[in-house]
Amino acid sequence: MVAAELVRLREEVVVIAEQNGFSRSALIPILRDLKAKYQGIDSDAVQVVADVLGLSPASVHAVSTFYAFIRPQKQGRYSFRLCRTYSCDLAGKAEVARQLEQELGIAFGETSADGAFTLEWANCMGMCDQGPAMLVNEEIHTRLTPEKIGKIVSIYRQRLADETAGGKAPHNGEAVDADFANAANDLTFSTIPAGEGLAKALKMRRYEIIDMVRDSRLKGRGGAGFPTGMKWNFAAAEQRTPKYIICNADEGEPGTFKDRLILSQFADLVMEGMTIGARAINSPVGLIYLRAEYAYLRAHLEDVIRRRTDAGLLGRNIGGIEGFDFDILVVMGAGAYVCGEETALIESLEGSRGEPRNRPPFPVVSGFLNKPSVVNNVETLAWVPCILTKGVDWFISVGTENSAGHKLFSVSGDCTKPGVYEFPFGITVAELLREVGGEDAKAVQIGGASGRCVPKKDFERRLAFEDIPTGGSIIVIGPGRDMLDLAHNVMDFFVDESCGNCAPCRLGNNRLLKAVEVLRKGRYAPEYLDELHAVADTMQATAKCGLGQASSVAFMSILDNFQDELPKK
Repeated sequence: MVAAELVRLREEVVVIAEQNGFSRSALIPILRDLKAKYQGIDSDAVQVVADVLGLSPASVHAVSTFYAFIRPQKQGRYSFRLCRTYSCDLAGKAEVARQLEQELGIAFGETSADGAFTLEWANCMGMCDQGPAMLVNEEIHTRLTPEKIGKIVSIYRQRLADETAGGKAPHNGEAVDADFANAANDLTFSTIPAGEGLAKALKMRRYEIIDMVRDSRLKGRGGAGFPTGMKWNFAAAEQRTPKYIICNADEGEPGTFKDRLILSQFADLVMEGMTIGARAINSPVGLIYLRAEYAYLRAHLEDVIRRRTDAGLLGRNIGGIEGFDFDILVVMGAGAYVCGEETALIESLEGSRGEPRNRPPFPVVSGFLNKPSVVNNVETLAWVPCILTKGVDWFISVGTENSAGHKLFSVSGDCTKPGVYEFPFGITVAELLREVGGEDAKAVQIGGASGRCVPKKDFERRLAFEDIPTGGSIIVIGPGRDMLDLAHNVMDFFVDESCGNCAPCRLGNNRLLKAVEVLRKGRYAPEYLDELHAVADTMQATAKCGLGQASSVAFMSILDNFQDELPKK
């Protein structure tokens, strides 16, 4: 860069750094901005960012290379990212991919000679019910067909022509055709009067709020199932301040998209839950960590925050209570599946690589900026105002003893009615399949890429923490599907998404990915399957975080339940 360009670059970096108090937390917002403006992050930019934030160039570069959306490599003005995960496979991704290569004149992983377009694969975009799905920069396109691709590419070619001519490139509504807010059946969330739960909470003592959430037996809806009231109680007992309420909106599990619907249609309910939590633990700040693939939801969420602030539901002296101050900020992720794990998410919030922390200490003791922090999933927070409004007895009247309440399920794959459904915990797989039009399924993958593949013989098992636990992903696999295709897709995903920090995950996922091709050829001894089981057992026992501990689950469930389908020579 010439001197004038470096001066302008520094000015741009300083603006964002200043908004974040020149802290390391400014690093990812700065890198996101640079990548969007310049389609790359070169060594000059790395040096400027390092100087402004007081970091080493090596640490800036290390963060950039970790996240899919801020990788330093130069890309085209428009980056076409086609989802490669299994739901999109089932919906016809391969034909769409071939048409994209033909229309753009480049292969996956390439950028056009004129620097206009980049074509690449991407992991789950949270549009599994509307696949195949694709992002072009931050615009989402769904239900793709080979016939649609030519029209979409022509829209961006026209935008490039307008930009080249010096005019303002118009936002063409035809480029975005996703459906963000339709549920497949009636949701409890739509019946909750606005603000009633918070109003009741403000009349209660802090410990009474926590006791009510604890008595409801609400467990985390992101998949881990940790009791929400217990988590809040741990944070409330800590004396160090400030404390933080963090909404985990990094919905990166393939097959999961319920949080997308909640954020688009019930964001007020989520923020009300955050505010109730803030009252309970005495937190002045809430953070919504929004995954990079959901960038199109950011403006909507910030509008809701402004409206709630204007209505006195956020900001200073909420509800007329002196000293109850609570603000919510939206913080963007940069594309890393592992950041769905709460400590990796916190590392990302702090401007670092999203590598999970060793625990203890747990976030409720030492989380964001080493202060007590509660991290709750989007759906978990949305249920809190429902419980305050309708009561504990209402919530525990459905579900099971160990899995109280209703649950939202993201249903995709080989069924006639994909979408977001609300069912009580304890519903059987067979009952769910009848509701979604998937009765002829030969298998169901429950829990996303890290979830098990349940065969037909087990369809009477129940979806509950004590039987088959799930964060909500249900991928229906119809007759005639090759289970090794699923195994390859899942293991390829985990090889790409592993942070590489620990050897069991880094090496184990590669070993299992290569094993898929060995199994496909059918040339292996029976002892080979025992070796694969040993690899999976080691990963589950010794990997540092949930990614490595669970990444072999789908693969091994295929080996255990569908061994008769494996080729034999």
